[in-house]
Amino acid sequence: MMIFFRSLRLRRAARSYFGWDRLRPAQLDAMRALLRGRDTVVVLPTGGGKSAVYQVTASLLKGPTVVISPLLALQHDQIGNLNDRGNPLLRAVRVSSAETPARQAAALQEVREGKARFLFITPEQLSSPERLAEVRALKPKLVAVDEAHCISSWGYDFRPDYLALGHIIRGLGRPPVVALTATASPPVCEDIIDRLGMRKPVMVRTGLDRPNLFLEATHCPDEDYRWRRLLQLLEASKPPGIVYVPTRAAAEDLAERLTAAGHEAHAYHGGMATGVRTRRHQDFLADQISIMVATSAFGMGIDKPNIRWVAHYALPDSPDSYLQEIGRAGRDGEPAHALLLHRAEDVALQRFFTGGAPDLAELRTVAAALHSGPVKNRTTLGKTTGIGPRKLTSYLTMLEQVGAAAISVKGEISVPRYAPLPDLAARTALADHERHQAGQRSRIDLMRRFAEQRGCRMQALLAYFGEQLNEPCGHCDSCHGGTSEVISADVPFPPHSKVRHADWGAGTVLGYEKDRMTVLFDEVGYKTLSVPVVQSQRLLVMEPA
Repeated sequence: MMIFFRSLRLRRAARSYFGWDRLRPAQLDAMRALLRGRDTVVVLPTGGGKSAVYQVTASLLKGPTVVISPLLALQHDQIGNLNDRGNPLLRAVRVSSAETPARQAAALQEVREGKARFLFITPEQLSSPERLAEVRALKPKLVAVDEAHCISSWGYDFRPDYLALGHIIRGLGRPPVVALTATASPPVCEDIIDRLGMRKPVMVRTGLDRPNLFLEATHCPDEDYRWRRLLQLLEASKPPGIVYVPTRAAAEDLAERLTAAGHEAHAYHGGMATGVRTRRHQDFLADQISIMVATSAFGMGIDKPNIRWVAHYALPDSPDSYLQEIGRAGRDGEPAHALLLHRAEDVALQRFFTGGAPDLAELRTVAAALHSGPVKNRTTLGKTTGIGPRKLTSYLTMLEQVGAAAISVKGEISVPRYAPLPDLAARTALADHERHQAGQRSRIDLMRRFAEQRGCRMQALLAYFGEQLNEPCGHCDSCHGGTSEVISADVPFPPHSKVRHADWGAGTVLGYEKDRMTVLFDEVGYKTLSVPVVQSQRLLVMEPA
C-alpha cells in the first residue's frame, strides 16, 4: 500500500511541477527508494531521464537538495531547465568559480530562506572547509552526485577531486545519496558505492541497448581512406552530428578541413578559452552549429535530442567513453548512426595517453612529510615538500587509496593510525597505480577487439558492462552482414560470477559474445578469453561465494 501511495505522489509531482504524464519504471523505482531515505545508484542510458530522478523526488522533500556536478556547462543547462519552469518550488541556484563572492553568498541565502530548492555545486567548492560548513548549515535532505562514474578509477573519466566526496557527504550530515551515471560497468558501480560510503544502496539500472542506433566500424588502411569514408557519412546523413577526435590539434585541423570541403564545422576542446567553449556549446544546442569536431571534452551536458550521427575519427580509449559518446545520437528515438573509423596506429596513440608512472621518490617525500605530524592543508604540504599543487593532489589521492593518508572534512591531512611507513606506503601506492594503468591498457585492447571483430557489436559492447544480449541486436554492420550469431545459453560461468585464474588471480565474469567471454581481473584488468580454451584447459575456477 505504501508503494502505491509513494508512486501516486511522485506521478502527481511529475505531472504538476514538470508536465510529465508518465514516469519510466526505473525512474519510479529510484524515486520511491529515495523517498524512503535509501541510498540509490541509478544507471540509465544517455537520454534515460536521470535528472528527473532527483528533481521530482526533491520537489516532495522538506528541505534543499545539493547537486554535485563536475562541469559548469552541465550545471548551467540543468539550472536553466528548472528555472525556465517558472515555479518557485523548483528554483535552482549555483555556487561555483563562475560567480562572484557576492553572487555565491546570495545563492546560499536564497537556499537558507527557502526561496531556492536546488543548490548546484562542484566538488572543488565543497573541498573548502568553510564552504562545506555553510552548505551543511542548510540541512540538505538529499545529495545527488551527477556523472558519478567520475569517482571511479575504473571509469573512463576519473577525476581526483571526486575522491573526497565520501568525506564531503559525511561532512554534510550524511543525508540520503543518489549516484547517477549513464555508463557504469560492474566494477565502476562497486567503486561508486565504496568511495561514496553508500549504505546498502538500491541499484536501479536498465538495459543499455539502443535499437534506433546503428553501429558500424570500418578499418581504414590509410588516412586518405579515413577522410573519404567520413565525407561519405556526411553526404549521406542529415545534420547535426559530432566527430570525435583524440587530440586538440586534430579537432582544429579536421574542422578546418571539413569547412574547406564544404561541410562547415567548428572545433571544441579543453584548451579553448571558457567563453569560446560555452558559446560553441550553446550554438550547437541551438542548431547554429551543425557539425562539431571535438575531443572527449565535448561530452557531459550535451542534452540535444536530434543528433543524427556520431563519428569517431580514431579508436576511443575505452568501451565506457565509446558508449557514452555514441549515446548522444538519436535521443529522440529516431534512427541515428554511430560510425567508428579506426587504424592500427590508433592503439599506440591511446597507450601514449595513459601516461608514465609517478615518481617514487616524490611519493615517498609526501608520505614522510605526513608522518612528521598532521598538516593544516594542501598548501602547507606543498610548501613543505616543494611539489606543485596538481602533482601533489594526485599523490595524496594515491596515498589515500592505500590507507597512507587521511583528509578531514576541514582539510587537515594526517596519517591513519595503522598506516604503512613512508617507503612501504609509496611503493604500495605506486603498485596500485600500475594496476589501474594495466586496467586502462586492457580497456584499449578491448576497444580494438570491438572494432576488429565480425560478431554482433552490441553483444560485445554490452558484455563489457555485464549485460547479456543472447540474440544478435539487428542494428549493427555485423548483423546486417550476416556474421552475428546467437549466444549459447550453456555457458561455463554465469555473468557476474567470481572466478580465479592461476596467473591473473581473482576476477568477475562480465558477459559473453559468440564463443568468447569477457572477464575483469582485479590485478591485470579486462581479458577476452576463448570459451572452448577456458573449458578444455580449465583456466578458470569458480570462487566460493
